[in-house]
Amino acid sequence: MERRKVIGIGAGLAVLPVWWALRQVVNGASGANGTDGTNGDWHTDTAPLERAFPLLGPLTDAKWVSSRDNDRGIPSPELVISGFVRLAPGRLAELTAAHAFVSEGPADDFTSWFEKPLKGEGPESPHWIRSHDLDRDGSGYSTHLWFDRRSDTVRFWALNPYG
Repeated sequence: MERRKVIGIGAGLAVLPVWWALRQVVNGASGANGTDGTNGDWHTDTAPLERAFPLLGPLTDAKWVSSRDNDRGIPSPELVISGFVRLAPGRLAELTAAHAFVSEGPADDFTSWFEKPLKGEGPESPHWIRSHDLDRDGSGYSTHLWFDRRSDTVRFWALNPYG
């Protein structure tokens, strides 16, 4: 019994630094404490998104949330960010010229508990297009990007966007 306790405590202590580091990436970089880019419901800073989605280039406006917002106290190695971001003028034209796009919208309307602040936000009557070339799938992360041509807005959902 004593050995199991030691192993359990050791495993918990091994996970704690990873959980803390991920929390710092989201909370520290995005100002989830109510300053530096958050209005209490969602984040408005673009710097973390520019790091997560470098191909999108400089970003001009954002509304996004993360699964670390209002943390429920359960450490998890997975981080999800979701929201809207506006591209710099002309950037969507560059992307559509360089990649194949199809008419495709998101399957859901912000169904996760942390995404609730985003319901009703975003462009009015969007016509979403998507390029599967721009979505990343690989070891430990996945990204889905939908683009609205009329507003230069990108709706995104990303699992472990920082690798």
